[in-house]
Amino acid sequence: MISGALRALWEEPRATAPPGTAWWDRALVAALVPLTVLEAGVRADVTRPVWDATWALLCLAALLWRPHRPLLMLVVGFTAQTVAGVVPALAGEPYSVLDVTAAVLLLAYSLGRWASGRAVVAGSSFLLVVHLAREPLYDASGSSMVVGAGALMLPVALGALVRLWVRSQERGREEVRAREREHLARDLHDTVAHHVSGILLHARAAKVRARTDPHAAVEAMSDVEDAALRALEDMRAMVALLRHDQQTGDGRSPTYGVADLPQLAHDRGVGPTVAVETSGDLERLPATTQSALFRAAQEAVTNARRHASDPTLVSVHLRRDGDTARLRVHDDGRPGSPGRGRRATPAYGLAGMRERFSLLGGEVHAGPDPDGGWTVEATVPVTGVAEEVGP
Repeated sequence: MISGALRALWEEPRATAPPGTAWWDRALVAALVPLTVLEAGVRADVTRPVWDATWALLCLAALLWRPHRPLLMLVVGFTAQTVAGVVPALAGEPYSVLDVTAAVLLLAYSLGRWASGRAVVAGSSFLLVVHLAREPLYDASGSSMVVGAGALMLPVALGALVRLWVRSQERGREEVRAREREHLARDLHDTVAHHVSGILLHARAAKVRARTDPHAAVEAMSDVEDAALRALEDMRAMVALLRHDQQTGDGRSPTYGVADLPQLAHDRGVGPTVAVETSGDLERLPATTQSALFRAAQEAVTNARRHASDPTLVSVHLRRDGDTARLRVHDDGRPGSPGRGRRATPAYGLAGMRERFSLLGGEVHAGPDPDGGWTVEATVPVTGVAEEVGP
């Protein structure tokens, strides 16, 4: 397990840094430059003010490129701080390093935050080796050397933790976008299936009418054209929404909801009459719940038109009972003939409907009604889900 963790660290790619230099880095450097000059001029223990200020300014300059060259800037900044203190110490002068050079800790943080795994290992090793090599020149005790090593590794670890947290946030947002794209893809499938079913019905009607009344067949083909145009419009809108979501990463609400249920009754064409009735507070349902209810009703109506025998009425009733939304779609048709009936038809739409509702904590039941016809019932809870409220 340890070897696996070390291998994962070694193979870790570098994080993508934002372009340019962040404003806070520029502001920090701009604020520390005059403080460097001031500290070098007023501190009594500074014997080489120009020397110390020069190396301190080099440390500060490294801050401007720390996200893009984390290992190089760490080496530059830490080396500058080390040279500033070691050279006077080797000459027998008192140890003096300007306090502003503590900014090298930000370079250590940047190493863990932005560098690749190999660079983190190399940079951490560099820090420890230089630290342990220079501290004896300052007459540092063993305990202070250990504390100093921990102080240098702490910002590296902090940068790595921030990196992991940012990555987990990005992964969470990507999962949300993926689920949203999945919902949109389901909507696209349902839209295509619904419109193609309508086109098929119109085409069959045109074929039958052409035998006795060519003029009526032409009118039926006009219905086919209208249905095809609606299908293209819905598909283009859905695909555009999918593309926009992928390009911008913005979450988008499903395109159909409870307010669109009357469209099922207004669709032109042959087949049974569709009656839509709603009751209860439905406008404040979550968008995903509204989309699932609309698509379930649309799928049930489409199945009734395609598979029921001699249906005259398809009733769609959606109501909200407290914390539960209930959808009931019933047709008065007879079951289809063997080999062409609903039971013989692959229940892809019903399976997708059940899957979608299960993700929302609901359930779907479908089958022959004791009073005749076929009934689809779907229930979904709305408790614990944030409702969408208008501005």
